[in-house]
Amino acid sequence: MKFECSELNLWKEALSSYSTRLESLNKPNLISFDDFYRNQLPPILRNRNPNPYITTAELSKLMQWKLTRGKWRPRLLDFVSSLDEAAVKSASEKAFQSLPDVSKAVSELTVLKGVGPATASAVLAAYAPDVAPFMSDEAMVAALGNSKDYSLKQYLLFANKLQTKAKMSFEPLRCDQA
Repeated sequence: MKFECSELNLWKEALSSYSTRLESLNKPNLISFDDFYRNQLPPILRNRNPNPYITTAELSKLMQWKLTRGKWRPRLLDFVSSLDEAAVKSASEKAFQSLPDVSKAVSELTVLKGVGPATASAVLAAYAPDVAPFMSDEAMVAALGNSKDYSLKQYLLFANKLQTKAKMSFEPLRCDQA
């Protein structure tokens, strides 16, 4: 299915096949990391009141999930795992409070060593997926045609394109089956 497709049933079908496609990748621990990221972490973050934050351990596990999905870069995991707990809490509190300004929120998180825009987007997406989409390689290719530029500028283009897509009205039978 192409990103330009506006047939809601095809999007729902693609989403329903997510688990099967994930399993077919045969990557050790990806299923458990994905369960943590998609099902466990969001309510943990949202239930921390009045100021939500992420811990260093949670950020490390999120990084393991992200790296298991894509290119394994152990130095990033080392950087994130060794971050000071207070620094992670402070940066993530500021980031979550900055939403819906995704530019400011990403900037608040990227002060942490090992956290670039893509990882920052994963943190923000776990907390507020309707505001801040995850900058995955696959989504970047689908939405923008590339996945090599992981800058804040590229993330903002990507987020805008996904927000526009999410707001459009879906109509039946408007997709080529290509």
